[in-house]
Amino acid sequence: MMISGAFNTLIYEPLYNALVFLIDVVPGGDAGIAIIILTVVVKALMFPLARRATQTQLALKKITPRMEELKQQYKDNQQEQVKQLFALYKEHKVNPLSGIFILIIQLPIIIGLYQVFIKGDLPTIHPETLYAFVPAPETIDMLFFFDLVDMSGRNIVLALLAGATQFAIAHMTFEAPTATTKPGESLKDDIMRNLHIQTKYVLPVVIAGFAYFFSAAVALHWTVGNIFTLVQDYFVRRRFYAKE
Repeated sequence: MMISGAFNTLIYEPLYNALVFLIDVVPGGDAGIAIIILTVVVKALMFPLARRATQTQLALKKITPRMEELKQQYKDNQQEQVKQLFALYKEHKVNPLSGIFILIIQLPIIIGLYQVFIKGDLPTIHPETLYAFVPAPETIDMLFFFDLVDMSGRNIVLALLAGATQFAIAHMTFEAPTATTKPGESLKDDIMRNLHIQTKYVLPVVIAGFAYFFSAAVALHWTVGNIFTLVQDYFVRRRFYAKE
């Protein structure tokens, strides 16, 4: 209960108030535009963390061949293997755990955003959740994009876009595993194959399904967030490789 209360106070309520505030100031009270603005602002604020995570991923990818060589060289001496790997990380200034820490930091905000669009129950406004300085909008327009999309209903096009953009992220982030064994010969390689398949092909389908099941608001948020991530990763990767 204490964790839930802290989450609502620190994450959910600020995001909900930000959305209501944006709806109030956006001309016509367009909920779709407000969702886009809120998504972009939050992603921009998290950009330094996301950039660091991408840089760590790219740095680890760069030294992977050397890591595999060390594992083979010291496969009979686990203590020395660990020592050499940590020396390699230090040499290239890579912290393999930083990506996990960054994800943990971002996760509450990501969950909070989805709860805003799922529990927010637009166009209904919950005044008990609003801050004193955030007025309830007089008008909330739930029709978006030339009135073709109802933000409170389901939309198959936005759901498919959410899945497609998630596939594009997976394609950019995960490369096919370079396993030298056949399926069933190596547990590690089998796990990598399954992770690759599930991340690249299964996850986008699951996300498209969730985006359609919940509402067009969730689908729009997911799509805009994915597009931001794609653009962000493109420039981070381009700058990373330009320094080599």
